[in-house]
Amino acid sequence: MSEYFKYLTAVVMTAIAVWRFPAVRYGDFHRRALWGGYAGFGVALWLYTPAVMSVADRIPVVDLDALLRHFASTAATIAALTYVATSYGKSAELVVPRHVAVSRWIARASYKAGAIGVVVLTVLFFTVVNRKTQSDDFLVDHAGQWGVALYMTVFYFFPLVTAAVCGYQWTRAARQAETTSMRIGLRLMAIAMWMGLVHSLARPGLLWVAVAFPLSPSTVRFFVNAESIWMDLLFLIVAVGASIPTTRVVAARWKTWRTLVRIYPLWFDLVKTFPGTSLYPPGGRFTELLQMRVPIEVRLDRWTQDIADACEKLRYYAPPDLMFAAEDATASHSDPEPAAEAYWIKAALKAVDSTPASVDASASLREKPFVDTDGEAAWLARISTAYSSITDDQARELLGSAAIVALEANR
Repeated sequence: MSEYFKYLTAVVMTAIAVWRFPAVRYGDFHRRALWGGYAGFGVALWLYTPAVMSVADRIPVVDLDALLRHFASTAATIAALTYVATSYGKSAELVVPRHVAVSRWIARASYKAGAIGVVVLTVLFFTVVNRKTQSDDFLVDHAGQWGVALYMTVFYFFPLVTAAVCGYQWTRAARQAETTSMRIGLRLMAIAMWMGLVHSLARPGLLWVAVAFPLSPSTVRFFVNAESIWMDLLFLIVAVGASIPTTRVVAARWKTWRTLVRIYPLWFDLVKTFPGTSLYPPGGRFTELLQMRVPIEVRLDRWTQDIADACEKLRYYAPPDLMFAAEDATASHSDPEPAAEAYWIKAALKAVDSTPASVDASASLREKPFVDTDGEAAWLARISTAYSSITDDQARELLGSAAIVALEANR
């Protein structure tokens, strides 16, 4: 059961790291640090899983997987310290709170201390740790050895400091949080850090007790397994706590993505008809909706501008009375106004294939009181929904009706 729990925590932490990966390119410094913490802990958690450990066992360095886990965890804890130090308070403040100043000092010192710590861990690993044979469980198999107790004490120095700083900062921040979701998330993360503090004290303490008082392997295994479950629970609490404040962001991004899905047919046909309207050639639905060249909000803004620019070009192909014919054709439609624009666009696109551009443009589309991109995009989604249901024959018929109206008006 504990093995499945290890896979669960590794998958959850990796999923959060993948979700926050855009911060590496588009985020600020402290969001990159947060991603680094998740990514580092994700790597470390995967190195604890039996499948990855079995692969690492094939490397001709005894117990190398343990050293790699500790390297990844050290990098993650330093990233977590950096995130906390840069999250609360601004550098331009005249009076910096003492707890913020201390956190910043610790974060700055952690880089040099981390480099020194990695060197010390490596030296201890290859000198004082007894590694004659590959161990099934690094701590259980080496319990009672002073070299491993010393090695793990050095390693747990960084999680100890990180847990203390993060726990204190997130406890304070939870009291001052403005939203309920942020308050709950910070409290969960603070609880997880205090759990981490207990673990960082208990794990090396257990190893030193095993050195002073010989303990049976079964006793050591019991405590180690209990602490491992404790740590897996800790990571899950951190994952849940970090996710709760982002639920609004997730919902907003999901809404934006659905809007992109809905307006894609309209956008694709327009920018394909008028090359150069878009900043880049349009791709297939799957490619466009899953690409990560730019943030999804920026893409939605670009698509709305592309559609507006293309519609302006369509005015030089659309017959003057095309909109009147479209409004007559959609008078009984369940959503007549966007349906009329959809018919106008579909018919005008057919006119591009059959008639040259006119010197004079037809009347522009009706003005809409949009206050932001989201409002305009919602309107375009309604147009695109109607647009997708219009057949080529219906568009040609509407185009013909507009031409007949124009001829009768000129008689």
